Amino acid sequence: MTNVSGRYAIVGIGESDIGRQLGRSGMALQLEAIKRAMADAGIEKTAIDGVVARSRHASPQFNYSAVLAGRLGIAPSYFTDVGLSGASSTSMIMDAVAALEAGLCTTVVCVNGDAQTARGAPRRGGLTNWIEDFERPFGMIGAPESYGLAARRHMYEYGTTSEQFGAIAVACRKHAGLNPKALFRTPMTLADHQASRYVVEPFHLFDCCPVSDGAAAVIITSVERARDLAQKPVYLLGLGQGFSHSDLPYAASMTTAAMRGASERAYAMAKLGPADIDVAELYDCFTSVVLVTLEDYGFCKKGEGGAFVEGGRIEVGGALPVNTGGGLLSEGHAGGTLLVTEAAIQMRGRAGERQVADAETVVVSGQCDVTGINVCLILGNQPN
Repeated sequence: MTNVSGRYAIVGIGESDIGRQLGRSGMALQLEAIKRAMADAGIEKTAIDGVVARSRHASPQFNYSAVLAGRLGIAPSYFTDVGLSGASSTSMIMDAVAALEAGLCTTVVCVNGDAQTARGAPRRGGLTNWIEDFERPFGMIGAPESYGLAARRHMYEYGTTSEQFGAIAVACRKHAGLNPKALFRTPMTLADHQASRYVVEPFHLFDCCPVSDGAAAVIITSVERARDLAQKPVYLLGLGQGFSHSDLPYAASMTTAAMRGASERAYAMAKLGPADIDVAELYDCFTSVVLVTLEDYGFCKKGEGGAFVEGGRIEVGGALPVNTGGGLLSEGHAGGTLLVTEAAIQMRGRAGERQVADAETVVVSGQCDVTGINVCLILGNQPN
C-alpha cells in the first residue's frame, strides 16, 4: 500500500440545513452543501474536476455523480458513485485520495446526505435474495433487529448493560446541546434514556439514530494546492478499510468485526496509535456500534467498552471526546458525512463551546453491514 499520509487535505467543508420536512430534495440539499463547501474553500466550481457522491435512489444505474455534476454545471474528469451505506462518507475520502494520487483529477468534492423524511423518500426493500430468504421470514426486517442481535451478544459475552449504551446517547445529546446546528438539542439524562420505549430489545428509542434531512460536503486536494486556498488544511494522515462479513448470519463473531482491520491500516499509515488520538467521530447508527468501535479501534480492550464510556470519559472535557457535534444520534443523519465535517471543524479549532482543547488528531469511522464493513480515517491539523 502506498503511504499517502499528509499529502492530501480537506480544504473546504459545507453543511446544508438540517431538519425534518425541509421541503427540499436530497439532491437540492447536496448542492447546497457543495455550494457552502466551495465558499468555505474560496474556490469557484470550475476548480472542481472530481465528484464522488452517494444517492439513496433505488435504481443501481442512476449514474448519480454524473447527474449531480450536470446540476452543478461542471464536466469533471473523474466521477463515481459510492454505495457502501453507512461507510460511504468515509469511503468517499479514500476514493478521492486514490483518484488524486493517480492523477485523474486535481480537486474532488465528496458529498452525501438525503431528505429522509420527504414524502416518497426511498426505503429499504428488494435488495437481495438473502434478505428475503434468510432474514425477513425470521423477523430481521430492518437495521434495529440486526444490530440489536449483535448488541445482545455483547451484553451476553461481556456483561455490557443498557445503561452503558445510554451513556453514549447522553454524551451525544450533551454535545448536540453545544452545537447550534444540531437537530436534537433537548437535554437528556440517563433516566430519560432508560424510560424511553423499546424499539427492539435491547435498544431503547434513544439508542437509535433518527431519520432527518440534511447533507454535507468536503473538498479535497493536494497539500501543494491547499496552500493557496482560504482555509488552513486539515491533513489526511491515515486511511484504512476493513471487511469481515457481508451480513450478520455469516459473521465469525458478533462482538468484533471490520473495525479492527480498518483501524490497524489507518494507524500504520499515519504512524500513530490509539494513545495519539485526541477526538473520535464514530458512526453511531446505534449506541452499541460506538462501544464496539471504541474497543476495536484500540481505545480499550475487548469487553471493556461498557466501562470505558462511563463517568464522562467520552464527553468534551473527558479523556476521549466522542461525536462532539452530536453524531447521527443527535446532530443529524446525512449518511455520516457530518462526522467528517465535525472532525475538520475540530482540527480547525472552530467548534466553539464544544471545541476539544489542544486537539491535534481525530479519528473518523464509517460502517455498514452490522459492522462487517468499516472505513477508518485519521485527520490532523499538521501534516505529521
